[in-house]
Amino acid sequence: MEPAVLTTDRLLLRTVGPADTDAVYAAAQDPDIQRWTTVPSPYLYEHARGFVEQQVPDGWADGSMCTFGLFLRHGDLPHGDLAHGDLPHGDLAGMLGVTMRSLGTAEIGFWAVKEHRGNGYVTEAAGAAARWAFARLGVDRLEWRAEVGNRASRAVAERAGFTVEGTLRSALNNKGVLRDCWVGSLLPSDLSLASTAPYLPARG
Repeated sequence: MEPAVLTTDRLLLRTVGPADTDAVYAAAQDPDIQRWTTVPSPYLYEHARGFVEQQVPDGWADGSMCTFGLFLRHGDLPHGDLAHGDLPHGDLAGMLGVTMRSLGTAEIGFWAVKEHRGNGYVTEAAGAAARWAFARLGVDRLEWRAEVGNRASRAVAERAGFTVEGTLRSALNNKGVLRDCWVGSLLPSDLSLASTAPYLPARG
């Protein structure tokens, strides 16, 4: 599939490429990103190059992982899902990915650049990406997972409307170590959107 471009009030969400290697490399030097996410540690320049030149385009090409760089907006752009192109943008504020896990189910993951934390950018981007996944990918359940203790990620998920459903034991492998993780979900109905099939919640 072709990479999508989304906009919000403050952000341009687009795929990343070779021109973004330096920004991705610099951001991923943050110890918190290396601690709480699955990026390699230490994070070398070759990791950033492989990410933007192979992992990201391959994920878009086969529809398995849709990765967006979150860039501060420059210029007057319409909101929504745009055609991919050379659009004006500012600094990299974070990264967000939507990974297909099974039929109708995807998982969202994200991190924020240290200098841009505390501004609600990732929450804003997560909401836009969720609506896009429900509308364009046929997703009926968008999951969020984070290692127990990653309260910043949990706060973003909850502000974006995710329902935290519990703790999964030994369900997250980070750098060869199994860890407990929180799991949450967002459904189309949570955003007043239709799902691809009727949903009958449990009662009683």
